[in-house]
Amino acid sequence: MLRDLIKKELLKITGLAEVKLAEPEREEHGDYTTNVAFKMGPPAGGAEEIAEKLRKSELVKEVAVKNKFINIFLKDEGLLKALEEKIHPPQFSEKKFGRVNVEFVSANPTGPLTMANARGGFYGDALSNVLEKTGYDVTREFYINDAGNQVKLLGESIQAAEGKIPEKDEYYKGEYIKKLKGKTAQEAVEVLLGEIKSSLEKAGVKFGVWFSENEKLRKTGELDAVLKKFKTEKRDGAVWFASPAGEWVLVKSDGEATYFLADLAYHYDKFFKRKFDLAIDVWGADHAGHIERLKKGMAALGVNSDRLKIIIVQLVRLVSDGKEARMSKRTGEFVTMDELLEQVGLDAARWFFLARAPETHMDFDLDLAKERSEKNPVYYVQYAHTRMASILSKAQNTKYKILNTFAHPSERALVVKILRYPELLEDISKDYQVHRLTTYAYELAQSFSAFYRDVKVLGSEREAELLYLVQKAKETLADLLKLMGISPPEKM
Repeated sequence: MLRDLIKKELLKITGLAEVKLAEPEREEHGDYTTNVAFKMGPPAGGAEEIAEKLRKSELVKEVAVKNKFINIFLKDEGLLKALEEKIHPPQFSEKKFGRVNVEFVSANPTGPLTMANARGGFYGDALSNVLEKTGYDVTREFYINDAGNQVKLLGESIQAAEGKIPEKDEYYKGEYIKKLKGKTAQEAVEVLLGEIKSSLEKAGVKFGVWFSENEKLRKTGELDAVLKKFKTEKRDGAVWFASPAGEWVLVKSDGEATYFLADLAYHYDKFFKRKFDLAIDVWGADHAGHIERLKKGMAALGVNSDRLKIIIVQLVRLVSDGKEARMSKRTGEFVTMDELLEQVGLDAARWFFLARAPETHMDFDLDLAKERSEKNPVYYVQYAHTRMASILSKAQNTKYKILNTFAHPSERALVVKILRYPELLEDISKDYQVHRLTTYAYELAQSFSAFYRDVKVLGSEREAELLYLVQKAKETLADLLKLMGISPPEKM
């Protein structure tokens, strides 16, 4: 990648262990910018000295310094050569960087998947795709919480619906509970788990492992085995894990294991039995308070906290005509993932959920998601892909020539945007900010639209070279949409 080559130059010049390059917000500030001079300290002229040495690079056309920020302009030849080397779609090293377990959705099998589950599902799916693309060995996992209090509540909820016991506020409610009449709690779990799997299949979310708490942890005695690895003490009949880091109950006074103990056993299985190098858990907002204790518990077992990454996915509101549809499995007032997909389609649903960072609350604009115009960002991006496909299909010349010069600024801007793609994926593989995929896709579509507006392709003297650029743009956008699980249509 061009960014890596520039970094190497800067590392040699500065002698620093690490250099960061950023994409400037404005084109007039160059192709890359860096604040490396701030880390160099005195003398004050350090930035100019770095710039002067950088100007000698074969890749660099010009370097400008403003307030110690170093703005780098690359030579056109370097950009064109990078495009020619077919790094788009990027072909990362075949070397596997590590075994990663990505556990996501993991909804309790006590009701249908909701719109909130869809947000975590699409995020985990896209993140897994990026990690695989960049060379990680990824296992996608769904943790089936099929034991404990929530299963007991499900059984009692069914009995209450049958009129066998009085209703309680904490029971699950809704039409789906009425459909489970006559079934035991475990039978209901199997039915609901089957529906969850069906919903995820419709959403294009696949898992390599379905990990049952009941079958893999409880029946095998793993909870007791992990419990013995901690120094515990008994108080009022309960078993406590006590350490300088904190105190938590592992076994309640009635002898029932806590969710915390189950979580510890589950992650012990990930790290010590299946030997994953990294575990990424995608949790709902209601689990945010459990992060610290799980990390401390795993640290007590000898797991470095850097090996356990927990992503919190915040709540979602469905908004239409200024009204909100509430979601709660227990009251029966919720929007299911299936219902949402039926209303807006898979592509729009994926885009709108992926477009926001998971830690932010979001309003899902149902009306905009249904919009079939350029107001809808996913429609705008997909239309750019169909336009690329249309140009290529209409071309009489099917033998493209390598682009060797820029005749218009829009051509250069499009190439620069295409060359950002592998850098983007590399960054996401490290910081997990998947929402930047949609941002980049929209910007790529904008760059192509500007190119299409400013440059005549079909019938021009440079048709073969420009078709080459269109093909590169199409390859990049199609690959990007595939990572997001969104279709790259040839026609619309």
